[in-house]
Amino acid sequence: MKTSDLDYVLPEDRIARYPSEKRDASKLLVFDRKTKAITHSVFRNLADFIDGSFDFFRNDAAVLKGRIFAKKDTGARVECLLLKPEDGNEIWSCMLKPGKRLKKGSKFGIDGEFEAEVLEKSDDGCALVKFGKMSAANVLELSEKIGVVPLPPYIGRDQNSPEYDRSFDNSRYQTVYANPDKRVAAAAPTAGLHFTKELQQLLEKNGNRFFNLTLHVGIGTFKPLTEDIVENHKIHSEIYEISEPTERAMRDPSRRKIAVGTTSLRAMEDFLRKFPHSDTPSGYLGEASLFVYPPQTIVSADALITNFHLPRSTLMCLVGAFLSPGKNDGVEILKKIYAEAVEKKYNFYSYGDAMLIL
Repeated sequence: MKTSDLDYVLPEDRIARYPSEKRDASKLLVFDRKTKAITHSVFRNLADFIDGSFDFFRNDAAVLKGRIFAKKDTGARVECLLLKPEDGNEIWSCMLKPGKRLKKGSKFGIDGEFEAEVLEKSDDGCALVKFGKMSAANVLELSEKIGVVPLPPYIGRDQNSPEYDRSFDNSRYQTVYANPDKRVAAAAPTAGLHFTKELQQLLEKNGNRFFNLTLHVGIGTFKPLTEDIVENHKIHSEIYEISEPTERAMRDPSRRKIAVGTTSLRAMEDFLRKFPHSDTPSGYLGEASLFVYPPQTIVSADALITNFHLPRSTLMCLVGAFLSPGKNDGVEILKKIYAEAVEKKYNFYSYGDAMLIL
């Protein structure tokens, strides 16, 4: 498949800069794969389309407040994006801006909060940074105190501005079921942002069930395809965790499965392709480097809740494969759905509206 096949026209005003006033007030586009019918609704009406035989699988990873603004000794600004710990509580893999000026041995920090030193630089733009003299017990707690959630650049907010409302995005760019003990995501599992506790209770009352898994969402999730041919793209890898109860539910043939978001679907698909039979140990911690694109067939889920994704993204490939299993026309179907969503004034990307694929 050509990467250019993943292009589509999106007016600038359809990119969501803010979420809907209430989480479940976002629009919901429902696509039936059997009939090809599209229904337009609101997310709070999700129960109207889901009977009581579904198990929901969702990513409970919490977004790390990993964007930290600091300064060098010279007063020059530094932006540090925490990615993952590498050695205990002090050494982290980070993205730094301006990357070229922050060479090995460079130091930066915030008076009274922390000091940091660049230990190593790598070809992929990442840096190994050692933190010290912290005002918190460790880097995670420091980020909770002074950091902000790393919003995607298309949202267009100056997160370093004195007027920036840190508390708003720190709350709304986080699912209501995010596990505070699992602050491992560099970006939100955005399909879950539409859920409220009240909606979950309604779905459970109707007989549906919810199960958590954890995929450590990395920034590579949103990295655009750079190869001309989709199949030549080398996809990133992400750590994920599946508990024994979640695994049992994934293997239960009496229940239909619905993946809440592409991150959940990627973990489920990777696990069941690796372990198609129930001979795995209780609980699983592994790494997904699975790249799903048409004409592959999804084996782990019967339905999918997802947002509307960026052009030339691996996420479009995954959703395309889900839309038309075993066929090559999934991306074209997806682009037609997107065209109707644009016409109906749906909002796109992380803070945008949702789609349910049945």
